[in-house]
Amino acid sequence: MSLNAPRGTNDILPPLSSKWKYILNKAEDLMERYNYSEIKTPIFEYTPLFQRGIGEATDIVEKEMYTFEDKGGRSITLRPEGTASVMRSFMENKIYGRAQPTKYYYFGPMFRYERPQSGRYRQFYQFGVEALGSDDPALDAEMISMGLNLMEELDLDNLQTIINSIGCKKCRPDYIERLKKHLVNHKEKLCSDCKKRLKTNPLRILDCKNDSCSAVIKEAPKITDYLCTECQNHFEKVKNYLDSLNIDYNIDPKLVRGLDYYTKTAFEIKYKGLGAQDTVFAGGRYNGLAEEIGGREVPAIGFALGMERLILTLEKEEIDLPINKSIDLYLTTIGEKAKEKGFELLSKIRKSGLKAKMDYLDRSVGSQMKDADRSNASYTIIIGGDELKSGVATVRNMDSGEELDIELANIINEMHELV
Repeated sequence: MSLNAPRGTNDILPPLSSKWKYILNKAEDLMERYNYSEIKTPIFEYTPLFQRGIGEATDIVEKEMYTFEDKGGRSITLRPEGTASVMRSFMENKIYGRAQPTKYYYFGPMFRYERPQSGRYRQFYQFGVEALGSDDPALDAEMISMGLNLMEELDLDNLQTIINSIGCKKCRPDYIERLKKHLVNHKEKLCSDCKKRLKTNPLRILDCKNDSCSAVIKEAPKITDYLCTECQNHFEKVKNYLDSLNIDYNIDPKLVRGLDYYTKTAFEIKYKGLGAQDTVFAGGRYNGLAEEIGGREVPAIGFALGMERLILTLEKEEIDLPINKSIDLYLTTIGEKAKEKGFELLSKIRKSGLKAKMDYLDRSVGSQMKDADRSNASYTIIIGGDELKSGVATVRNMDSGEELDIELANIINEMHELV
């Protein structure tokens, strides 16, 4: 039996791992400018956190969670998303007692048991952003703007911003009742999944892509027509702030998020070239999550983007991320004594801050020089018996071919000047 990676997982190998690093460096730099700090939460939590926070009637909880019993008999779930864990940490560590809002970002693996397909895996990686402790609609606009700024810095601009308000616990129940009446009248046209959702989570039917369901949804009442005054005012201010930033957006009353904790603003940023799975990043406001998991009311908003989906989008747009594969120095050694000296020198060079490499396969000088060329080395330091005796190494500029003689005792300082 051969041992392969489990279905729905993949290895992130170079040069792809370098692209991931480039994106994360861009994202972390942006987070610093927006005053967001990194948070790291466990990759598994007690199962009730997700059952109560995400919602019992969601596809994630019903079908997709990796849940198991540990040796202590406790139900444990690999995190399917990051928001519930961030809120749990916020409440458990009493961060609400500090000056607000609290701004976090995170990156790490998430886990969902679903059919693997292009850009979607059972272990996948998300970059997420959460702002907790403020109900200000300006924060909603900032969240959308920040995500779009990240896309712009990656040269990705062929995107569509879609927004909606999905109300709150005061106005949404009335809308859901009106929606259910409409859906019941057309129940025979709904797919089997939506017939189940009609009893458990009718709002999720608005997100169904089935052609028959879409026809029913098209004639359904719009949630934006049933917002309470508070939600309506909040949504108007969000739009005003987006307008002030010259952000183009479309309002889609059918846009809902797949998790129960969302309230008020919901948004998705889409790239049409991806087909059905066209969302690059998405999020919204979740003022009800803290109460759902047993805490006080905490207004909050956030978004998440899947790294795999983002990479796929960049590839579709033929955006080639810059990858620095070059090194500063390659040490070419001739003979065992020279190799020992080169190995000692290599350590000192690296400690000085330069990127350096040497051969570990005892190859010929010609093969070492070819390896230096493949490694995009700026310079090669050649050390052999003659160089050891004279205390002077030959240094070759790999672009021009020009060679210099530099004393070994001063070579690190000299190379810093050249590089």
